[in-house]
Amino acid sequence: MLEGLAPVVAADTRLVILGSFPGAASLAAQQYYGHPRNLLWRLLSMLWDEDLAARPYPGRLDALRRHHVGLWDVYRRCEREGSLDSAIRAPEPNDLARLVALAPGLRAVVHNGGESARSRRLTEQLGVDVHTLPSTSPANASWSFERKLAAWRDVFSRYDLAPSPPAPSTP
Repeated sequence: MLEGLAPVVAADTRLVILGSFPGAASLAAQQYYGHPRNLLWRLLSMLWDEDLAARPYPGRLDALRRHHVGLWDVYRRCEREGSLDSAIRAPEPNDLARLVALAPGLRAVVHNGGESARSRRLTEQLGVDVHTLPSTSPANASWSFERKLAAWRDVFSRYDLAPSPPAPSTP
């Protein structure tokens, strides 16, 4: 049985990104989104105009806290060979109801991909907004980076967690 990672959540967290379960690279590094081809850190870098991917992991977590964003997964443990969500067996859910106690300022939960969104019925009971965004996993190649960025920017801007992109200049 594989064990997941502890939540990265603070009292002033306004939005939590919920993945399904850390991939093999993330578990080995004990870091959320530890696979170098996962796009989460690159997307957040673009949203916040900060190069998070170049920072060591503790610096990335500091940026999350500064921007009132948290990380967790819907499963606390499972069986799985490799890193694909489709290979998850015997998942045991995290106590997602704890999010409200851990983050009393919570306003939204973002499911990072379809496997996480299977727990939507649980997160909808939290009394906060719930969104499903395209997975940042390298396995999700059906969405371009630009399309993913637009979707993530749309949700983050609703909670004042990402500035709107600059308007195109007219000649």
